[in-house]
Amino acid sequence: MIDSAVQRGLAKPKPGTIPPADSRSASGHFENVHKTFERPGQAPLVAIDTVSFDLHGGQLISLLGSSGCGKTTFLRIAAGLIPKTSGIVEINGAEVERPQPDFGMVFQQPNLMPWRTVLKNVLFPIEIQGDADGRAVQRAAELLSLVGLSGFEHSYPAQLSGGMQQRVALCRALVLQPKLLLMDEPFGALDELTRMEMQDLLLDIRAKTGATVMLVTHSISEAVYLSDKVAVFSPRPARIADFIAVDLSYPRRPETRYALEFTELEHRAGRALGITR
Repeated sequence: MIDSAVQRGLAKPKPGTIPPADSRSASGHFENVHKTFERPGQAPLVAIDTVSFDLHGGQLISLLGSSGCGKTTFLRIAAGLIPKTSGIVEINGAEVERPQPDFGMVFQQPNLMPWRTVLKNVLFPIEIQGDADGRAVQRAAELLSLVGLSGFEHSYPAQLSGGMQQRVALCRALVLQPKLLLMDEPFGALDELTRMEMQDLLLDIRAKTGATVMLVTHSISEAVYLSDKVAVFSPRPARIADFIAVDLSYPRRPETRYALEFTELEHRAGRALGITR
């Protein structure tokens, strides 16, 4: 496996500014979203009570909460992977009932195919659509360059560090140029330094692609650093305990984490989660 020091020796992108909402961005409307799981022989499990908020084009919103609170369930409903029980789930004015081609998804584990090279892993979604021509290869190569992986196109996942594998997974999610990027604790399995690098990388990619991002996390610091808005989920069944506007200037930099405003936002999120006063 390539040493993590090699990974951190790659060119590190700097955070970018918020892109203007345009045709590359998705907007969303979620109103009284409710989810109950039926369990044969047991009482139904209410995962989400009622969740309502709007998602604006080009925005990055974090769903923050403890494990098992329902935030991943909500993300999967927004992605069209599972149905809601009731409520309104709309992206760009259309009801979401199934996965959409202009949605990208990144999970906590990279889930790369070990028998395919880095480039072939990135191209897989395009191959499914039957469009893996020269332009697609160029697009994949440009994304790999953007995340600092030029020169690794013909490597295999086992030859990469965890952080590098997650960069490949991010490129795979972006190769179809999604308007909405959905991320389920994508950096949770990484060491702290790599995680911080990936956060800056995400801000840079978001600025350059114009995609709207919805990210699940249980890290207060990560939510505040990355987001324009933070939706704090209560314990299950989920409700919005607080909806926090993060008015920190762009570009976000490492020193942003030590600003008084940053700490105040962390404390507010902590109060909503019931862990600080």
